Amino acid sequence: MGNDRLFLLRAVQIAWNGILNGGGPFGAVIIRNGKIISEAFNRVILNNDPTAHAEILAIRQAASVMQSHELGDCTLYSSCEPCPMCLGAIYWAGIKKVVYASDRNDAEGAGFSDKLIYKEIMLNPSDRKISFLYLTDAGGKEVFRKWDELENKISY
Repeated sequence: MGNDRLFLLRAVQIAWNGILNGGGPFGAVIIRNGKIISEAFNRVILNNDPTAHAEILAIRQAASVMQSHELGDCTLYSSCEPCPMCLGAIYWAGIKKVVYASDRNDAEGAGFSDKLIYKEIMLNPSDRKISFLYLTDAGGKEVFRKWDELENKISY
């Protein structure tokens, strides 16, 4: 618990640094074997990139440092409960533990609401606010058949 608090305080400090440097109020740190291997603050506005959330940037950096897409032996510390996009990336990266300092309600109070996304993700694509058109004759299934036949693939 002591190290969790220490690394979480670092994530919060990075969030403060983000604000001071023109970024958003979110910070993330990734730890492996008790050492920081990456840290980042939200750079959505700075990078003109809606995916430049602190957690995403920290995951990208950690994967680069480790030379692996698998971060299963890492812990992510975040100044806030990860949004749906970041949550998906955490699962894809195989991270097994996340420690955070504020939750989605705190974020919503500061103007960052993910309620619509949480609601929409549960819907059938045809019922979402964004138009989704599923064309079954464009070769998408063939790509998966080719992948399935590949002998030297690395599954993930």
